[in-house]
Amino acid sequence: MSANSRLTIAAHALAWIGLYQRQGHEVATSEQIAASANTNPVVIRRLLGELRRAGLVESRRGVGAGWSLVRELGSITLLDVYEAVEPGPLFAMHRATPDQGCVVGHGIQPAMQGIYEGIEETLRHELARVTLEKVLRDVLAAPRQPL
Repeated sequence: MSANSRLTIAAHALAWIGLYQRQGHEVATSEQIAASANTNPVVIRRLLGELRRAGLVESRRGVGAGWSLVRELGSITLLDVYEAVEPGPLFAMHRATPDQGCVVGHGIQPAMQGIYEGIEETLRHELARVTLEKVLRDVLAAPRQPL
């Protein structure tokens, strides 16, 4: 199983747009953001579409097309971003119902459900504490490695 990077890439895109706007630019293109994230612009456009539906960014078409923040970085939390790009639960149960005649098969889902709910509650609490402003501050403070 591989880890999901959607939250990280979405936070990257928002921090990049926020910094770019602070530098005096009105909009950022998906190609510019994709170059920074070292991914395909289609990946960025899909994530930005989800962030737009959540009211975090807006897009402009035509001449001067691109993306801009709807809210300041200080008013966007990682929980806002998480809810925009990760709409489902953090953990899932079996795809097929386990054997209910087996003691483990019968009890595994109720046992795990309670554990997962606690983990998800903690995750949401922690994500709500961190703004994109803090993320950008930490990004700018990170020591740069020589190329």
